[in-house]
Amino acid sequence: MKMKNATITVSEFILQCAIESNQKTIMISALAFIYFISMFGNLLVILVIILNPQLHAPMYIYIGTLAVIDLANGSILIPKMLSVLLLSSSVVPYAACVLQIFLLLHVEEMESLLLTLMAFDRYIAVVYPLQYPLAITNKKVVISLLVLNIFAICFKLHIPVFASELSFCHTNILPFCFCDYTTLVQVSCTDDPKYLIPMITGAVVYAVSPLVLILLSYSRIAIEALRVNSAGGKSKVFSTCVTHLLVVGLFYLPLAMFYILPGAGVTFTRETYNVIFILGNAVPSMMNPIIYSFRNQEINKRIHTLFIRRRSTPIRRK
Repeated sequence: MKMKNATITVSEFILQCAIESNQKTIMISALAFIYFISMFGNLLVILVIILNPQLHAPMYIYIGTLAVIDLANGSILIPKMLSVLLLSSSVVPYAACVLQIFLLLHVEEMESLLLTLMAFDRYIAVVYPLQYPLAITNKKVVISLLVLNIFAICFKLHIPVFASELSFCHTNILPFCFCDYTTLVQVSCTDDPKYLIPMITGAVVYAVSPLVLILLSYSRIAIEALRVNSAGGKSKVFSTCVTHLLVVGLFYLPLAMFYILPGAGVTFTRETYNVIFILGNAVPSMMNPIIYSFRNQEINKRIHTLFIRRRSTPIRRK
């Protein structure tokens, strides 16, 4: 245990994005491009859903909420990471660092819960189609999103408290492009394992359990789809499932590499760790609106009508 009288008062942290100098220019350009496409794509999806009453349905409320989460995720991470990369390091006040940790955890948890709700929505629509209009309504969807949001916030209220209790002995330098709770615990001189329990519990509640429910839902959907007699019906069901599973894969695979592999004994260099985290968090926010724009016919059609003017019929001369 570190001696308490050896601790130092920390009012700020220094973020040092450990990326090789020859990769920084590429990473900065990639992040700027991803951020622009992400902001444009997600705002476009939200705008299209708001402007078209035909899309005011449960599935599109979920898609719109996902776009809002992706906007928040990109805005929390990418501008700060760009500033760290441009300046090689960045000073962050203690409170701002804890706030970024809290917000980042919240949007990740909300996306995980939202993807679970979307899987449940598709499960009811395919397995119990007659009960769907009564079981899944706009009002129920909005209430469920609000309840999950409140639950997720309450579940993380101890994070700022634990972060404020950490003591530091040697350094206030964080070797990553962002503020991360696990990294704070690791660089502190606090050896109490209670400070890592929230991350383990959160991983089970918000990552492992939702993923299991999602996979079970889509397995049941696949079984039900195989029983459909018409080829068109099967194609429609599988097309919807593939769209959602692409989004699920984009969300969970980077998280698995970032959190699970190091815990399983797979070691990464700090440079590799930073690149995995940056791309793993930034790319899904960009790809989700693209996936839904191209694979969802209704959204695709509304985007076309928004940007492409219909050719007016020629006026016949008398």
